[in-house]
Amino acid sequence: MKKVIIYSQETCPPCHAEKQWLKENGIAFEERDIRKNEQFLQELIELGSSSTPTTIIKDENSEEYILGFDPEKFAELLDV
Repeated sequence: MKKVIIYSQETCPPCHAEKQWLKENGIAFEERDIRKNEQFLQELIELGSSSTPTTIIKDENSEEYILGFDPEKFAELLDV
């Protein structure tokens, strides 16, 4: 099973669109709000990203990083 982690913030319209898309497609995700938790902001920076949404999709064999909300890429990686 794939784990989805989204680095987001409240004032980010693409973040809201991505979370809505995931909910509509029945995909569970963990949200990490970079404005509410300094550790999440540091994790985002360590990933080499400075924008939200940044999403990690991982399973036991791989880890994919997606910058921005890309529905086609999500559908492909999550078998939707």
